[in-house]
Amino acid sequence: MSAETETVGLEPVRRPSLWSRLPIVHQLRQSVGLQRGMLIAGLVITGAFLLAAALAPLIAPYGFGQLRDDAGNFGAQQPPSAEHIWGTTVGGYDVFSRVIWGSQTAVSVIVIAVILSIFAGVLLGLVSGYLGGWVDRVLVVICDAVYAFPSLLLAIVMAIVITGGQSDLWGGLLAAAISITVVFIPQYFRVIRAETVRIKAEAFVESAKVLGASNSRIMFRHILRNATRTLPLIFTLNASEAILTLAGLGFLGFGIEPTSAAEWGFDLNKSISDVTSGIWWTSVFPGVAIVLVVLGITLVGESLNDLADPRLRTRRRAEGTPVATAAVSVVPGGSLDSVPAIDDLEARS
Repeated sequence: MSAETETVGLEPVRRPSLWSRLPIVHQLRQSVGLQRGMLIAGLVITGAFLLAAALAPLIAPYGFGQLRDDAGNFGAQQPPSAEHIWGTTVGGYDVFSRVIWGSQTAVSVIVIAVILSIFAGVLLGLVSGYLGGWVDRVLVVICDAVYAFPSLLLAIVMAIVITGGQSDLWGGLLAAAISITVVFIPQYFRVIRAETVRIKAEAFVESAKVLGASNSRIMFRHILRNATRTLPLIFTLNASEAILTLAGLGFLGFGIEPTSAAEWGFDLNKSISDVTSGIWWTSVFPGVAIVLVVLGITLVGESLNDLADPRLRTRRRAEGTPVATAAVSVVPGGSLDSVPAIDDLEARS
């Protein structure tokens, strides 16, 4: 898609194309040097994770709960071979298939938990920041109190309450998602509330009040769209924490049963005894999957957060690439290009 052109004054100005203005593409074009390398690495790892989750039925050679094929049972703790490239677990499951199917479970928890917390946190922060008064004070106190709860401890309590500690697919997903949602709501609440307090003092909000716009219209039509620009940054950071919470639940024995879904933390829990026996493949691959996914999402989040800071972005641009100087006559006798450089003046003297 070609760039658009518009006229400003007497000079045509080329506007960037729609492709270059897309969120991730725009940040990628802004980044330079090491920061760009970190962002690309994070995007590659995260993209591979999402691709594995979407294509799990095609990539995994076996089902997540499959114990046998036409040749018979897989066998427990079998080393890597042509039939099982990453070996089998102590329960007789194929490690490679469990790792691939586990990406679907991780994506499901991220989607459910983060989306629920975004809706609740944004709504509460918008109402609290705009209305103020006793409503604001009560919501701030409640969110500060909830924020003090450890997410993993709350997840364990929710798992016991919902499923009695023996989780099927939806029970385990809801136990992890609800606990993560409760802990994440204060984060979105704080960000949206601070932005709402700042934006409601702007001139366009005062103009909307003068024109007779209702409070709901002002909040959702004028303030909301300007207060949610930092949400993608928080989303990426919270997604990695959601994966760790789900893995922690499974590792402590409150995860999803292997016959209901594949979950990396549960597989790590069952491979503890294998480590002391020299059986490394049952624990290495699920552990590496957790580390890589969290690393990839964190790299993306930190890179976007870094690029959102104008001071760091300007510094990197100044250090990495030269900024072209417009040939405008701002000094007596001609443009800036006609002014001799300081080094030239010193050399002549």
